[in-house]
Amino acid sequence: MPRLTRIYTRKGDDGTTGLGGGQRIAKDALRVATYGTVDELNSVIGVALANGLVPRLAETLPVIQNELFHLGSDLCFLEDDKVAFRIPQIESRHVEALERLMDELNEIVGPIENFVLPGGAPGAAHLHVARTVCRRAEREAIALTRGEKIGTFVIPYLNRLSDALFIMARYENHQRGIPEPRWQSKA
Repeated sequence: MPRLTRIYTRKGDDGTTGLGGGQRIAKDALRVATYGTVDELNSVIGVALANGLVPRLAETLPVIQNELFHLGSDLCFLEDDKVAFRIPQIESRHVEALERLMDELNEIVGPIENFVLPGGAPGAAHLHVARTVCRRAEREAIALTRGEKIGTFVIPYLNRLSDALFIMARYENHQRGIPEPRWQSKA
């Protein structure tokens, strides 16, 4: 566990930041942007939780928030450094857990009959925002792979998580008895 006795270091005043392995890179590097977006996603999930969600989601999302810290560390370390530092990473079990969660919740909410608009209950709306931030993190991770190696399960996890957040938003509306806003294609 990192122990931070002081938050500011002044090292970033030159526009660089340190990766987990100690390398200094530009703060606007794609790797930093990607794990920054993962951090943003985690924060949006925190807002959803702080505003109150149904019990099943309130129990599940803190686990996912912890996994997003794993994902952030997975991205913060270069692949060559991961063995030496023995950092937490996203694994196939994390992806599989999201799939099981989606199957469970989808069984309750049922199939989609039309495109769903973001909204409904406040918690569902926050989860839709989280879904869109997750999709951005996924796009950034994919772009990062064009020039650098990242963990094997980073992209599959983000892909499943965005789908899971969509189903969670539907579940939140369903459990609160709020009809899903649907796209009126003939409007």
